Amino acid sequence: MAEETEGLPSRTDFSAWYNEVIRRADIIDVRYPVKGLNVWYPFGFALRQHTYNLLRSLLNRDHEEALFPLLIPENEFMKEAEHIKGFEDEVYWVTHGGLTPLDVKLALRPTSETAIYPMYSLWVRSHADLPLKLYQIVNTFRYETKHTRPLIRVREITSFMESHTVHTDWEDANNQVEYEIELAKEFYRELGVPIIISKRPDWDKFPGADFTIAVDAVFPDGRTLQIGTVHHLGDHFAKTFDITYEDVNGEQKLASQTCFGISERSLAAIIAVHGDDKGLVLPATVAPTQVVIIPIIVGKRGDEILAAAAELEAELKAAGLRVKTDKRDMRPGAKYYHWELNGVPLRVEIGPRDLDNKQLVCVNRLGVKTQIPREGAVESVNRLLNEAHDQILEKAENHLEAHLKHAETVEEANEVLEGNVVAVHWCGDRECADKLEELTNSALLGTEIRSKYVADDEGRCIICGKPAKPALIGRSY
Repeated sequence: MAEETEGLPSRTDFSAWYNEVIRRADIIDVRYPVKGLNVWYPFGFALRQHTYNLLRSLLNRDHEEALFPLLIPENEFMKEAEHIKGFEDEVYWVTHGGLTPLDVKLALRPTSETAIYPMYSLWVRSHADLPLKLYQIVNTFRYETKHTRPLIRVREITSFMESHTVHTDWEDANNQVEYEIELAKEFYRELGVPIIISKRPDWDKFPGADFTIAVDAVFPDGRTLQIGTVHHLGDHFAKTFDITYEDVNGEQKLASQTCFGISERSLAAIIAVHGDDKGLVLPATVAPTQVVIIPIIVGKRGDEILAAAAELEAELKAAGLRVKTDKRDMRPGAKYYHWELNGVPLRVEIGPRDLDNKQLVCVNRLGVKTQIPREGAVESVNRLLNEAHDQILEKAENHLEAHLKHAETVEEANEVLEGNVVAVHWCGDRECADKLEELTNSALLGTEIRSKYVADDEGRCIICGKPAKPALIGRSY
């Protein structure tokens, strides 16, 4: 496991801090001998499992989970020209079975449309089969040529949730898009991560989609990370893969489709948005350990204190909480450091004075200290965990608000762009967008912005002065 020593880099040097906290907190090990492929430590894997169990619980209200193969035949993969053009530089190909060349090359899925939709064409026959709403959580492979970064930019995405739905018409599919946007909002609210939702410009939408809605988080350095997407596919893929159904009048109709994706970048957002100079700050919803009990052994009452800690641990576990008691022979301060590094939401201390006073000393990960009665500890601990979640969400919301600026001119945008996301007005013209990106050394992230910090008002294009609506510009990972 990663060596634990004093002194993380300051979070003001976000890149150094991020790489070091992932190593020291035992999230993943990047030393696997293939670039961009990483190994999950048990602690990191537990965080991943709790996060995806939460995501599953939300998806299972409206979807069913399935599993499709990793390998996609070249002839299926190459059917959809626009889609393939978006991925042609990123595909890994299997060309041999043992020493024998394959008759048909097989692609390792970079995404699964071309694996799933040939099956949908077999399964969908009638309007009674619709809507069809399936998802899977799988690994995908993309030959990433940019600088790889753990959980953010990798060659094997080990935890890719992709939902694929089929509908009778464009409007029903659009209702599903809105539903999945709300689902993404609920998911990230449970993680305490504030998000910005916007419509990607046409040149940056998913290849083959009618439009793409993106979910972005703003990191400590002001850069954005795309941590989810919802795509309205229209009947584009239905035409290619012959996904048709018989309507109530006996006529054959093309189906409309959506797809929705969230990857392990959601974990990168938890780590980056909430962390501090001491290490991880984890929301109790997904923390592998929600409560750590620290027995304070003083004098000859050690057995009595350990017995009290064991009793409390059993009581909290019986209530469904994830609890550990740290009985290691170490100074309390060293234990505090360890569990702060690992982001445990609540620390409970039990010493001789606490036994005598029938109380517990609780400290949440943001350092808020509270004394609670020993009696009714389960209710009090749950309340403190909920309060801790509200506090980290509020802290994250304050960060987002502080790093979302507004500008009316290119000069104003350049003054505030470093370390921030900037709302400007844009007319929708591609030439103006290209000029804006060139003059600000940034990217046009999206329009139709869903954020309480950006008003949906009319203005003048920052480049040409024509009537315009708000758009976001910034720098991304």
